[in-house]
This record gives sequence, structure tokens and C-alpha cells, in this order.
Amino acid sequence: MASTKDWFETVAEAQARAKKRLPRSVYLALVAGTEKGLTSRDNELAFDELGFRPHMADLPEKRELATTVMGQDVSFPVLISPTGVQAVHPDGEVAVARAAAAEGTAMGLSSFASKPVEEVAAANPQLFFQMYWCGDRDRILARAERARAAGAKGLIVTLDWSFASRRDWGAPPIPEKIDLKNAVKFAPEVLRKPRWLATFVRSGALPDLTVPNMALPGEPAPGFFGAYFEWMQTPLARWEDIAWLREKWDGPFMVKGISRPDDARRAVDAGVTAISVSTHGGNNLDGTPGAIRSLPGVVDAVGDRVEVLLDGGVRRGSDVVKAMALGARAVMIGRAYLWGMAANGERGVQNVLSILRSGMNETLMGLGKSSVHDLTREDVLVPPGFTRDWS
Repeated sequence: MASTKDWFETVAEAQARAKKRLPRSVYLALVAGTEKGLTSRDNELAFDELGFRPHMADLPEKRELATTVMGQDVSFPVLISPTGVQAVHPDGEVAVARAAAAEGTAMGLSSFASKPVEEVAAANPQLFFQMYWCGDRDRILARAERARAAGAKGLIVTLDWSFASRRDWGAPPIPEKIDLKNAVKFAPEVLRKPRWLATFVRSGALPDLTVPNMALPGEPAPGFFGAYFEWMQTPLARWEDIAWLREKWDGPFMVKGISRPDDARRAVDAGVTAISVSTHGGNNLDGTPGAIRSLPGVVDAVGDRVEVLLDGGVRRGSDVVKAMALGARAVMIGRAYLWGMAANGERGVQNVLSILRSGMNETLMGLGKSSVHDLTREDVLVPPGFTRDWS
């Protein structure tokens, strides 16, 4: 089915529409990546090196995509990855939550999100709250307890961040707040994108750079840069810190950002119930292999002791199948749904999820598999050296 005004057929088309619609600074913030962008590119391109071993007859009439992730039943193994402050659409994470709920899947909500956890959880009860190691233990635990009170079903602790922000193509300017001075400064690029501007004007609000989920009860929401500074000043997390927080959080608990098998084993020892193999979208240490290359080594290191998810570079349903064949329980998507959101709001996010669902279904049929749970490494062709050497 060809793309129409209100529907796009691939994630690549969603990205093209997002680039056309968004102000340049906003679009570049979504593209992100650090330094030369090696990891950011490899996250996506590494999937192209993996092939399939299809069957041509006796194919299953129906395919089962449903699974369970972190205690939540989902209709297919694609979850929303937590992403920080969004200026792509005024409805922000609430619209994303509604789209995910409509497609029967769960959502990770960033502690740096633009919408409060209480509002997002009301839109999609299948919510996992993401946190950075930011502030002292009392503040960290208070934020987790606030999320629990709002109905969060699980906790995601992100560890992969080195605070590098240099980009060879130029980091986009991000204002501390939208005031008259910044409105004038950014007016030329914003006025060139009237549809984006009109969406915010109709909502009666400007892009909000506060991060309400970083506030404790009774505190005003801090600005993005204030919260970011607190995070930068916090001593880096140790595995004993993760074990402490895991003990305090009685429920599903994911550590996000693992690449190495030895770190995966340490996460298991700390008591986590899930691991996300992730490079923070290429925003951590540039030169780290794409996440899909690291996945098999992590899976082999932890066995069936914890659930392993893949987060990075997924653009097609066939990418999801490749990740699951290499051992992932499910995948998480970030840029893909943000492009959908930029292209067509809530419907655009649902459009992206629908594309991935359809692509998974078609790929399973081609492989002769009746369920995502039947996938094995024998279903994909992995070239020599693909996974690098983590030993």
C-alpha cells in the first residue's frame, strides 16, 4: 500500500516527513549521536549484514506475535523506549502512551520526559519508569516511589552515558527556556516550519523544557539543564548502588545500556530481572559496536536467568525478528516512534507500531514460523566477525 497524506508505509518515510516538518534544531536533536556518529550508524547498518534462511512451502497460516515482557502481556514484542524532553508535538508522551496502548504494548517513560508520570500512566497502565543515577539515594528512591504510586509496573535504570555532546555535524542549540529573546533567535527556522508551529499554537502552549518527573512531591518541576547539571554532578553509579535500588524496588527491574558479557553477569548478580542491550542510540561512547552485534554475547552470558531486550537501530519488523532470533525477548524503539510522532502525532506513532507489527508477521511467514517463540539463531545468517570479540 502506497503512502498517503495521513499514512506512511515505512519508518524511513516517517523520518523524511519528520525532517520536512520539524525545525532544524529539533530534528537534529532527534538524530543526535556523538562525535563521528560511528555507533549511531552501526546500530542501524549492522542489521543489514544479517540474512534470513526462508522456507518456500508448508508455511503457517497464522503467526503468533504476543509475548510477556517484565511481567506485562504485550500483543507483539516492540516496546516504546524512554526518550527525554520532546518538542516534536504538544501532546508529548501522553499521546505516545495512548498509541502504545491502542497497539497493545508497553511504554518506557523517561525521568527527563516532558509529561508527568501520573498523566502518562493514566493513558497507558503498562508503564515502566526510567531513571538515571541522579542525586543522592534519598532523592533517587523518592522518584522511584513517586512512579510506583502513579502505577508504574517496572523500573528501568539507564547506565550508559558518558556526557559527551560533541558532534562532527554540529550539536543543535537548545535554549534554557522559551522567552522573548529565544523566540526571536529561533524565529527564522521556526517560521520556515509553519505546520509544526501551528500544532503548538492550536494547543495553546509552547515547547516545554521542564522535566516534571525529576521533581519530588511538592517541588516545582526543574528545567532540563538544571536537572542535567544535577545528574552530571552525581557520583557515578556502582554495582552496589544498583543492588541497593533493586532491593528497594520490589518488582520488574531493568538495567539499560549493557554491551559487555561481563557487565551483563554483574547486572544479574545485582538482582536485575531484565537487561537492555543498548548504546543509548549512539549517544554514549562513540566507536561502541551497534547493539545488535553485542546481543548474542550478552544472551550467552546470562542464559535464561533474566530477560534480554535489544534497543538500537530497529527500523523494520524484520529487524525485530533478527533480534529475537539472536536471543532478544523483545525490542525497544526510540527514534522510529519520534519520527512517527513528528509526522502525524499520535496516529503517526501508531502507524510506526503497525508497520513493525506487519513486518514481523510477514517475516515470520517467510521463515515458516508460527510464533515469535519458535525463532532460533538457525533462522538468520550471521557473517564471520559480526559479533566482534568480547572475550
